Amino acid sequence: MQKNSTKLIFLAVLAIIGILLYAFYDIKGGFDYAFPRRMVRIGAMVVTGIAISYSTVVFQTITQNRILTPSVMGLDSMYEVVQTLIYFFAGSMSIWVLNHYLNFGAAVIAMVLFALILYRFLFRTNKHPIYLLLLIGMIIGTLLGSLVTFLQVLIDPVEYLSLQTRLFASFTNVKSELLYISIGILFIAFIYGYRIMGKLDVMSLGRENAMNLGINYDRMVMNILILSSVLIATSTALIGPITFLGLIVANLAYQFLSTYKHSILILGASLISIIALVGGQFFVEHILELRTTLSVIINFIGGIYFIYLLLKESRSTR
Repeated sequence: MQKNSTKLIFLAVLAIIGILLYAFYDIKGGFDYAFPRRMVRIGAMVVTGIAISYSTVVFQTITQNRILTPSVMGLDSMYEVVQTLIYFFAGSMSIWVLNHYLNFGAAVIAMVLFALILYRFLFRTNKHPIYLLLLIGMIIGTLLGSLVTFLQVLIDPVEYLSLQTRLFASFTNVKSELLYISIGILFIAFIYGYRIMGKLDVMSLGRENAMNLGINYDRMVMNILILSSVLIATSTALIGPITFLGLIVANLAYQFLSTYKHSILILGASLISIIALVGGQFFVEHILELRTTLSVIINFIGGIYFIYLLLKESRSTR
């Protein structure tokens, strides 16, 4: 326990240093203008990092697998479908695009409903092997991606360019009013999440053991799926899809902290996520000079890490 406390303090110090460096390094165009904008970006990174970390860790607990994440199961693809459908049928000058509240709400509601329908069918019998779940999720993601591509071919080129700004995660255009809403959603979700932290530790023992210890397992699974869906949908609607971030930070937290306690794992994964986002955005803005986006780098690294985990899992099951 003392060892993990030291590790968490170390991660917290790194996160604070990264935040301070990003907030104050090379401010141009006037401090009163640049600093508030950077603080909004930092707030978005913190909210996104915590939401993705929490949802991924609890999702992997109920699936009993460290490869599956809500994003890998196709949730990010649903966000792209929603945005593409809005641009295809309404256009970039419609109220669904210009009104950030409507666009944010539509994306969150559609993603949560999609996730609940998907999870309802996949987890209701508890008999599906984990690789079948992974295959189904990736097939659904590919199907939705093909639908997005088909619609984008038919969209006017000017509309298409406008749409592309929403399909890649970006912290440079975060709306402060949406950030405040996301903070509120995150706070409400964490009130419930904090109350079930002990039950999550028990559920990590497996379905039968958890039920023997008095946990209403099926009800808890559905509640956790709803919670996870809301958090992922909120972070994606705020800044865009980052498919592999949760996979990376959750598995790094497992390896770095080596504990079953979710309070420690979630805190560690959140700190790692904040370090990765703040440090990565600093690298993109000041080293690469915004020639690419952070999501591209994270998804590239995460894709390689995902393949590594699949190969590692396949070797361990032989």
